[in-house]
Amino acid sequence: MSQVFKILIADGLANEAIAKLKTLPGAELEDASGISRTDLMEKLPGVDILIVRSRTEVDEDLLAASHRLKLAVRAGIGLDNVDVKAATERGVVVMNAPRGNTVTTAEHAMALMFAVSRRIPAADASLRAGKWEKKLFQGSQLAGKTLGIVGLGNIGKTLAKSAQGIGMHVVGYDPYVNEEMADKMSVKLLKLEELLAESDYVSVHVPLTDGTRHLISSRAFSQMRKKPYLINCARGGIVDEKALEEALEKGLISGCALDVFEQEPPGEGLPLFARPNVVVTPHLGASTDEAQVQVGLEVADQVKCFIDQGIYINAVNVPNLSVEQLKTMKPHLKLCEVLGSFLGQVTPEKVSKITVHYEGNISKSYNEVLTLSVLKGYLTPLSSAAVNFVNAKNVARDRGICVEETRNDECPNFASLVRVTVEGAVTLSCAGTLFGKGEPRIVNIDRMPTEAIPSGYILFTRNEDRPGVVGAVGSVLGSDGINIARMALGLNKETGQAIALIGVDSAVTAATLDKLRKTEGMLSVQQVQL
Repeated sequence: MSQVFKILIADGLANEAIAKLKTLPGAELEDASGISRTDLMEKLPGVDILIVRSRTEVDEDLLAASHRLKLAVRAGIGLDNVDVKAATERGVVVMNAPRGNTVTTAEHAMALMFAVSRRIPAADASLRAGKWEKKLFQGSQLAGKTLGIVGLGNIGKTLAKSAQGIGMHVVGYDPYVNEEMADKMSVKLLKLEELLAESDYVSVHVPLTDGTRHLISSRAFSQMRKKPYLINCARGGIVDEKALEEALEKGLISGCALDVFEQEPPGEGLPLFARPNVVVTPHLGASTDEAQVQVGLEVADQVKCFIDQGIYINAVNVPNLSVEQLKTMKPHLKLCEVLGSFLGQVTPEKVSKITVHYEGNISKSYNEVLTLSVLKGYLTPLSSAAVNFVNAKNVARDRGICVEETRNDECPNFASLVRVTVEGAVTLSCAGTLFGKGEPRIVNIDRMPTEAIPSGYILFTRNEDRPGVVGAVGSVLGSDGINIARMALGLNKETGQAIALIGVDSAVTAATLDKLRKTEGMLSVQQVQL
């Protein structure tokens, strides 16, 4: 019976998204929008996929209440309310939906630039009060001015295009964007201090992390030579509000427009609200009908890919794979997992290091996810808790295992080869490749060539290279009613030791294994299941 995924919506989604989620085969949907934390804690043990917006706090306590949670989806770009670290420790994939509100947030940043430049809110209030103060509200035009965008992700990129469309010159700062990428956007890439010094407008579009908290600080304001307008539609906390108040007081900037705040809601009496050159909105960046629909549909598509194909789209704590990448890499993912699983089952001693070596064509691929597959395979037989792509590195770290990757473009005997070596009390290596239409094969164990299908129950034996050993193994298995499905041999002529990988139709009992170990010339016998 195929698994049914229980999906729970804790915060409101667009009707179009809910309708799409209801049609997913293999899914059971509960729309519990607005659910209390107490009720959510009670429901979580039976939930596989949790969908939230900004209201629900997915913290360590909430995650601890979930026993089968596999996926936590934030319907939006920000992850302030999701404890990604705690989710990773528990093997929960965390996804966001960064594209659905891209246009609407960029538009809101643009609107705030117009509003603060032309002093629109203050002029509107004045006119409503019966005044006609044209000279008082003389503003600045945007065309011809320099816009500095801090963060050139989806929203920053969209804002750059819009600003260029009205004649603004755009410069940008983003440590993850190179010159070639910036050139394609027609954006001049600068260091942060250079951007702050050259810009007439500074718009912030980075996530809130430990590295970006108070990125716009007193020091940053002191570097703003042209007294720019500051726009923040990203996250409160990126701008230090006390430093901002001081900058406004000292005239270091001409004004600011804020859609987000360090504390939300900010409450009454925030000093910034009393300033005429400050424009504020209550976190409206993604608040359009179109954005709510797009974000919801984006979430529904991501959940569908996760359920149907095990593909992680917009995951923040595991490597993302596209459908095309998965098709190409799926056979190698399977190969890497069985190599790791084999070693995990035949190496009971403590391991201090795992090295994954890639040769040939596979060395040029996205190897991080392949290494995670090796770790998942290796650690699963050794761990009582579930191990997956999300927490595999953490589980390895907690066991004191150092993980290393090496590569070699050349591969003498195959198009591609993956070799996994474990080191500790003993050192053991196992190499594999793909045959035919992507079928995994173990082709080398401890530098002994072989050709084994890694599937089902397998007896891994080491013996002295002498006549009669293989025949004796067959006799023992036959007398105990165990059928041999296939057998692969390997030999090290220098040491006089041989190996065998014997595929059998059913699990071998402890009594039969004991008989095999007592066979003359036999060095070791281990049973694995792949």
